[in-house]
Amino acid sequence: MTQSKLTLANKPKDESISSANEFLSPSPPSYEEATAGANAICYKDAEMFTQFSWDDRNIRRVFIRKDYIHSNPGWYWASYAVFFITYLVLSCCSALRRKFPWNLILLAIFTISLSYMTGMLSSFYNTKSVVLCLGITAAVCLLVTLCSFQIKFDITSYQGVLFVFCMVMFISGLVLALVLPFNDVPWLDVTYAVLGAILFTLFLMFDTQLLMGNKRYTMSPEEYVFATLNIYMDIIYIFSFFLQIFGTKRDQSTG
Repeated sequence: MTQSKLTLANKPKDESISSANEFLSPSPPSYEEATAGANAICYKDAEMFTQFSWDDRNIRRVFIRKDYIHSNPGWYWASYAVFFITYLVLSCCSALRRKFPWNLILLAIFTISLSYMTGMLSSFYNTKSVVLCLGITAAVCLLVTLCSFQIKFDITSYQGVLFVFCMVMFISGLVLALVLPFNDVPWLDVTYAVLGAILFTLFLMFDTQLLMGNKRYTMSPEEYVFATLNIYMDIIYIFSFFLQIFGTKRDQSTG
């Protein structure tokens, strides 16, 4: 014990101070050191977050899927052919659309093909504008349904007016298809889309009142597939015209 005390006493002061400092907690960093370290960490975190976002598999799959859809329009025309054939069969063959389960099978094929066409059309627009148009369409459909139940106006008695309106839109669409590729007239395109949205909103009210059966004209309960077909078509057309009005085109150069 005495020897150990003598050994400690004979140690130099500097050595004893350094050995004592080893047991003390380190001093806190200065303001400059703390600020510089925080900025470096934030920069690295942001860089890592950016790299993680672009390397995420889901984002890459969505980007590849959109690029594949745009680069292969043949799938669109194939789905359009399936849609057109099933629509003609369900519209013209009353015996087949009443026969279970073929009516539901054809209706499912029709729905899938039309959904693919609508999804491909939406891929050319900005995601926010697509969601906005979807919300507007849902609000319009809800409002039309409530009006069909509440108002006494019988739109089923105006089949001739709707037919004339539809023919005018059809001929105008053919003229615009020939004129717009040569002359860019944005207001003319928007005007046509507004009139189209109004027309198919009226058609949605017309088909809803036919399905309700409390107006001048009604639909047979056996024609539930045909009624579903018409209402689904009306909603898709309304959404497409709203997308044409409010939609923002996606920049194809950036994907």
